[in-house]
Amino acid sequence: MPSNVNLMLKVVDAKPVDVQKALESAGIKVRSIIEVFKEESAAEQQPQ
Repeated sequence: MPSNVNLMLKVVDAKPVDVQKALESAGIKVRSIIEVFKEESAAEQQPQ
């Protein structure tokens, strides 16, 4: 019996559509992807 599961995933340099395609190609049905928070990595931040 299938069940609905909510997961949180943190990725680096990936767009939601890319994550969805990767999961679906692995046979995982995706109901929705919501971007909750976005931050710059330490390498991307410019010194002031």
